[in-house]
Order: sequence, then structure tokens, then C-alpha cells
Amino acid sequence: MKLILVVLLGLALCGVAGCVSAYAPVSAGIIANEKGPYPVAVDNSVGASKVGRAQAEGILIVGFGDASIKTAMADGQITKVHHIDTEVVSVLGIYAKFQTVVYGE
Repeated sequence: MKLILVVLLGLALCGVAGCVSAYAPVSAGIIANEKGPYPVAVDNSVGASKVGRAQAEGILIVGFGDASIKTAMADGQITKVHHIDTEVVSVLGIYAKFQTVVYGE
């Protein structure tokens, strides 16, 4: 009976694990707090005087928010993009936050 309970608990944990995740430069199973580049070419003809942010979050099986580049550009009143970074926080697959950071003018 104990073996069946352990197997069922293990399957349940596998089913829940990874339900909340975010793109990150490196993978960390327990806690991640990372910053990294977004894979897009840097436009050196555009200055990086303005910053705009947009974020999405997830808790267990519910995700919400808008971390799009368009939303981050609107937040910073940016019309020309210099470069884009990302910021990720993830804790045990229970909570995750992904933030898009756009630099430009």
C-alpha cells in the first residue's frame, strides 16, 4: 500500500513539476533569478535612452500577464528598439515571473 502511495505521489509531482516555467538563459530546478539577452540583433544606430518593461506571471497552473515586446515598448514610449533583455524568476515550478525589458528611443 505504501509503495502505491509513493508511486502516485511521485506521478502527481511529475505532473505538477514544470507547470509554471519561463524561458531562462540557464535551467535551474529549484530557484532561478536570472537576467539575459533576448535573441535579436542590437541596432547601434538607435540610442538606449528609454526603458520599457512588460511581464507575465504564473502560479501553479494559472498564467497571466503580457510580457510582449509591443507592451514593453508602449510602457517606455519606445518607437525604435536598441536591444531587448529578459528577467526571469522561478521557484520550484510553483511560481514564475518573466519580464521583457526593451531599450531604445
